[in-house]
Amino acid sequence: MPALPKNVIELTQALVRIPSVNPDGDPGTDGIGEEKCARFIAEFLEASGAEALLDEVEPGRPNVIGRFPTNPSVDGKPKPRILFGPHTDTVSVGGMTIDPFGGELRDGKIWGRGASDTKGPMASFLWALHEMRHEIPNLPVEVHFVGFMSEESAQLGSQHFAKHHGCYDLAIIGEPTSLKTVFRHKGCMWADVHTAGVAVHGATPELGVNAIVKMGKLIDALDTEFRDLLAEAGGADEWLGVSTINLGMIQGGTRSNIVADACKLRVDIRTTPGLQRAGGALKLLNDFVKRIDETASVTVASEAFHLDTDPQNPFVQKLIATGGELTGAPWFCDAAFLAVAGTPAIAIGPGSIAQAHTKDEFIAVSDLEDGVSFFTRFLRSLKV
Repeated sequence: MPALPKNVIELTQALVRIPSVNPDGDPGTDGIGEEKCARFIAEFLEASGAEALLDEVEPGRPNVIGRFPTNPSVDGKPKPRILFGPHTDTVSVGGMTIDPFGGELRDGKIWGRGASDTKGPMASFLWALHEMRHEIPNLPVEVHFVGFMSEESAQLGSQHFAKHHGCYDLAIIGEPTSLKTVFRHKGCMWADVHTAGVAVHGATPELGVNAIVKMGKLIDALDTEFRDLLAEAGGADEWLGVSTINLGMIQGGTRSNIVADACKLRVDIRTTPGLQRAGGALKLLNDFVKRIDETASVTVASEAFHLDTDPQNPFVQKLIATGGELTGAPWFCDAAFLAVAGTPAIAIGPGSIAQAHTKDEFIAVSDLEDGVSFFTRFLRSLKV
């Protein structure tokens, strides 16, 4: 690190200027992978007094871990451990209308990919920890940091960390939540619905069976009847509303002059805790699809868990007392993967989810500074 950033603004700009796009799908740039960003963060953590290491999850794609020093507790017992955990990857930069890696400071905002999700929130974590570096050893908790790779697709970083680094008393996951404490969020299942047909020459379609036409019937049913069934099965959650479905992608056929013998529809189902208690999304979807077309099938592409952390957790109560009021979220994040492995987790950070993934992503400087103030006050409140 040539020179330490002088404030949270410079730190956010530096992070945005390091391309770390998730390689899945169409990244829109050659600047893929998290290693350069992770190395920068490791150097900053070391400059802030932490021991830092890179924990490679996939080639060239490490988590970055920082462990701050801690003095023995007064009673000699092990201290509780808290973890600050933003993610280092970003979504694609395709279609952006600003320089995705410019980190421009304009109109009281920092612009670029990741400014909101989550390099800005991460910078507020890191700068608060930097400002608290002399006080952290005497806090009644151990303070660790991890920058997760791969949150934007497959969540490999948080799953790897949970498997290899044990449980914490609270994980504070960095997301742009307007500094509200997301203690409950939806889960997500991506599933593929398959229909099969019989391929024949396009000149004699009556001799074949068109898988696309069969899928058409399912599409109509999924977008109407199944949507209502999802809402009814899971019920309306106080914080999250009802479970939902989005029909996101479709593929079918090989040529215009061949009757399609296969069609695949990718659906995105956002699940509430109530739907899980009612048997889960997969069973509901599979039973419904078979009822409409007994020859169709369903396969799961990926599944992420819902989050439902006890708000009475004493560290969550400290966040609330600091001003981080409780809220729920329709999206999911790394918090759920840590929670299912035994670490109570919430998501919180400055900035708004409305700016995440946008063509002109930004975060307000005032939000960044509020984030630093919030996390500094939270850490100091742990002394009481």
